[in-house]
Amino acid sequence: MLVNAPTFSAGSRAPSPLAGQARSAASRAANLAGVRIVDETSMQRHGDIADLLIQVWGTSKQGAPIPADLLRSISHAGCNVTAAYNRDGLLCGAAAAIVSPDAPSMYSLIAGVLPGLGDSGVGFALKQHQRAWALARGLTTMTWTFDPLVSRNARFNLTKLGAHASEYVENFYGVMDDEINALDESDRLVALWPLESPETVACSEGTPQIVELPELTADAVRGTGPDGQPALVEIGQDLWCRVPTDIVALRAQDPALAAAWRTGTRAIFQNAFSAGHTATAMTRTGWYRLQHSEHKGHHE
Repeated sequence: MLVNAPTFSAGSRAPSPLAGQARSAASRAANLAGVRIVDETSMQRHGDIADLLIQVWGTSKQGAPIPADLLRSISHAGCNVTAAYNRDGLLCGAAAAIVSPDAPSMYSLIAGVLPGLGDSGVGFALKQHQRAWALARGLTTMTWTFDPLVSRNARFNLTKLGAHASEYVENFYGVMDDEINALDESDRLVALWPLESPETVACSEGTPQIVELPELTADAVRGTGPDGQPALVEIGQDLWCRVPTDIVALRAQDPALAAAWRTGTRAIFQNAFSAGHTATAMTRTGWYRLQHSEHKGHHE
C-alpha cells in the first residue's frame, strides 16, 4: 500500500462529519494513481516542489510560479503544501493552499503534475488529499481560479471534482509570459468547491455525473465561435458554451485566433453569470453547461 495517510492536528473548528469519508477517498485515489501523498514542511522539499512547478509552467528560475521560500512560509503558517511521489519515490505533483481568515474555507494557490501525467490520477489524488486536510479542520469549501479556455482543467474542476463557478474575472494576473499562457490575457473563472456536497462526495468515490451535450438543433444556436461553428446554444433552461479543444497549442499556432476566443467567451460568461447562470460541468468535447440557479435542481 503506497498511501501514507496524513496526520491532522486539532484546529479551532470541529472536524466535518465527512472527514473520515474524505480520508478514505483520498487514500483510495492515491492508491489508484500509484502515488504517496504527503504534506511537506522542510525547505529542501519545498525547493524540490518549486523546481517541479517551474517545469510544469515552463518558467525561468527567477519566474517560479511559487518560489521555495514562499512555500516554506505557507507551510510554517500552518497551511497546506502537498507533494505526490511515484512508486520510485520521485516527485510527480504538488499543490499548495492557504486558509481563509474569515470563513471555513481554503484557497488553492496552485496545483500541478509533471507533463504526461494528466490522465494518471495524480492531480485528482492531490485534490482529494486537500479535501481531507480541509474537512479534518472543519473547513468546508475550497476556492481557486482557472482559465476558462483550458477545457481539460475545466472538466477536471467542474465535472470530476464537483466544483462550480459563477464569477468571471478579467485579466486576473495581468499578461503572463510562461509557456502555458503565452502572453494571453489571464481571464479566470473562480471555482467554488463545496467539500461536503452530494456531488463532491460522489466524485470523491469515483462516480461523477456523466455530462453530455444534448442533441443540437439549428434553432438552439445563440452564437458562433471564431471558427464559425456554434459556440453558444440554449437548450431548455441551460446554456452551453464551447471552448477550443487545446487552447495552449492554439496560442502557439495562431495567437490572434486564441485572442478572439478569449474575447468571445468572456462576453458569454459575463452575460450568463449576470443572468443568474452557473457553470456546473464540462463535457469531454469542450462544452460548458451553464445552469440557471432556479433550475439547477432539475438537472442534478
